[in-house]
Amino acid sequence: MFSKVHHIAIICSNYQESKDFYVNKLGLQILREVYREERDSYKLDLAIDGEYFIELFSFPNAPKRPSYPEAQGLRHLAFEVEDIDNIVRKLTERQIKVEDVRIDPVTNKKFTFFSDPDGLPLEIYESNRNIL
Repeated sequence: MFSKVHHIAIICSNYQESKDFYVNKLGLQILREVYREERDSYKLDLAIDGEYFIELFSFPNAPKRPSYPEAQGLRHLAFEVEDIDNIVRKLTERQIKVEDVRIDPVTNKKFTFFSDPDGLPLEIYESNRNIL
């Protein structure tokens, strides 16, 4: 039925801060940036390794979304990495607070969490493509 995830849309509170975070700190590539005057809104298309992945939006006066770790809805966005310790070091060097690395009890893979500027929970998950 579905072939893959096409993209994930994120609405941020501070466009420049979130753009800096996703582009300069996390290293996502900009595919296209558009300012939509009629909406007073930016749309930034971002990629990982050249593949379209995230739409970053700004909207004036967008309401905050309540977030609780176990609330219904999207829980977090996870990025696959080959060497989690190296990525944790890089994030820490960029002043991004990262939780302690844990081991998934089902897959025995390393994972941890950090947050974007709006508190969106982001995960990094060390994988060798043999999940479950």
